[in-house]
Amino acid sequence: MEKATEGILIELTVNNHPGAMSHICGLFSRRAYNLEKILCFPMTGGNTSKMWLLVKEKNKLEQVIKQLEKLEDVRALDYRRNSEAFFGKLEELVEEM
Repeated sequence: MEKATEGILIELTVNNHPGAMSHICGLFSRRAYNLEKILCFPMTGGNTSKMWLLVKEKNKLEQVIKQLEKLEDVRALDYRRNSEAFFGKLEELVEEM
């Protein structure tokens, strides 16, 4: 059985302003692509934020990645297979803040 935190982890660096997260989440919503978890926090200086999106669906991943790269607010994008330990560590860091 697949664990809740396994899947693909998409890491984004985005412009930090009102509506940025809405644009990104809207892209997923319009394509009926489920986000399992979202973690976002501002980077030093406050002009950008780091965002992690955990997804389980792999069948539309390539299309979604291409669409994310086209969004004006997305400055950098990376993705990798998520392990339970990696996302768990991110959650622990947020809880400590």
